[in-house]
Amino acid sequence: MKPSILFTRALPLALAGLVWAFPAAAEEPHVAPITELVNSKLKAELGDPAIIAAIKAQNAANQNLSQADVDALDQKWRAEVDSGGGEMIDGALTAPASVQLKKIRDDAAGMITEVFVMDAHGLNVAQSDPTSDYWQGDEAKWQKTYGSGGDAVFVDEIEQDESTQMLQSQASFTIVDPETNEPIGAATVGINLDMLDL
Repeated sequence: MKPSILFTRALPLALAGLVWAFPAAAEEPHVAPITELVNSKLKAELGDPAIIAAIKAQNAANQNLSQADVDALDQKWRAEVDSGGGEMIDGALTAPASVQLKKIRDDAAGMITEVFVMDAHGLNVAQSDPTSDYWQGDEAKWQKTYGSGGDAVFVDEIEQDESTQMLQSQASFTIVDPETNEPIGAATVGINLDMLDL
């Protein structure tokens, strides 16, 4: 009998038991207050009729887009971001729904750093500020909200802005059609944690 062999065979089972008995660390302290902010205020603000209408209109216009079409739109947007602007970005930022998102950001007096809304493909519908890409469908902010039903809220990790040292997190959630209660898109809101009671 070789104790070392017995020990090495038993060790993984013991560790598995420890992992099962002691799950991952408790929820991060910023998640609950941000989720409360989303449910008590942001869902209602982003359920504005102008924003809902813009999402529904884009869903109708984009219903037959292929993945190649989505990729081409994203590449065009990224190229305009790299060159400092362009027709696609300028048109998006001046759209009525984007103007409404800028108002929501500005009225929050610094607590909200950015807001953008996505359609059923994960493509931008409107934004308060230019996003680095146009298609969010390959990211958790869309994948963990739009496809998860009307109550889904995804609060991302805390990040620190290198220039301002501000701590922020992004909250993403599903947007539903108030008439049918069916998901039609999603929204992402940047939250300044320095202004949130944690």
